[in-house]
Amino acid sequence: MRVLMTATLVWLLGSFATLQAQVLAAPAEFKAGEHYTELTTPAPTQNPDKVEVAELFWYGCGHCFQFEPVLQEWKKDLPEDVSFREVPALFGGVWNTHAQLFYTVQSLNKLEETHKAIFNAIHVEKKRLASEEEMIEFLEPYGISEEEFTKAWSSFGVRSKLAEAGRLAKAYRATGVPTLIVNGKYRIEGGMVGGFDKMLEVADFLVAREREAL
Repeated sequence: MRVLMTATLVWLLGSFATLQAQVLAAPAEFKAGEHYTELTTPAPTQNPDKVEVAELFWYGCGHCFQFEPVLQEWKKDLPEDVSFREVPALFGGVWNTHAQLFYTVQSLNKLEETHKAIFNAIHVEKKRLASEEEMIEFLEPYGISEEEFTKAWSSFGVRSKLAEAGRLAKAYRATGVPTLIVNGKYRIEGGMVGGFDKMLEVADFLVAREREAL
């Protein structure tokens, strides 16, 4: 009898462990209104043939600075049918200045070289980068001359990008940064989910849903 009870106990413990492993391995289920917000009117995306993940950010935001290395690591594993883009937030003042800086270096094909460096300049080196003079001096080591910067800074292309970013921010109905927008339909905010890793888990969940619909 004791042997039978022991065998039964072992079987029950094994079954519990298997069930527990299955639960842990199961994909997380996230809910609208609790973990993300579903936009009533979808925002435009750049390529309808891909699932887009957009980050609304500001160079002067400490949380965006902390999120950046986590986000860059996450981006490395995105499938080919998923695209990513940064959208600088325009909430006035130096926010708009930094947004213009973003699109200026992007137009000069220097964004990959300078994106992280701009974050570091503001948050590590304590530079404001709030004037054209400061920005020109900062960008000189990256091969951007004063003439090139000034021309790009006031160009029609940069102005158009700024206007587009303004429209997107309104469409996203975002009130803070960093914020992730999945395929123009879903808004993920750190305050709703409690951290950067969880934001990306929710993004993965929504990306998987949208990929199935492609």
